[in-house]
Amino acid sequence: QVQLVESGGGLVQPGGSLRLSCTASGFIFSSAAMNWYRQAPGKERELVATIGNTVSSTNYADSVKGRFTISRDNAKNTVYLQMNSLNAEDTAVYYCNSPGIIRVFGYWGQGTQVTVSS
Repeated sequence: QVQLVESGGGLVQPGGSLRLSCTASGFIFSSAAMNWYRQAPGKERELVATIGNTVSSTNYADSVKGRFTISRDNAKNTVYLQMNSLNAEDTAVYYCNSPGIIRVFGYWGQGTQVTVSS
């Protein structure tokens, strides 16, 4: 069955960095575009970054452009999100997913909490 396991979140001071990881199973990861989303308290889930099945295709929300970098390792079925220059507005639960998985299965992993606070 499809499984997405996010990790790497935590408490970080403003200006700090974190690297999130998401390991996938149950589908052909190397053929799937992968996205990172986040959901802050009281807000809707938003798309943060996307990467195609080839690493050359990436896109970012304006709010994170220049600070976040999405990457993937198809050999490890893992997608990463390097987050730099974090600020309080980045506080949220972060999820990875694939548009195809959402459309067909409606499945989401448990996410990983990122809290930016001094």
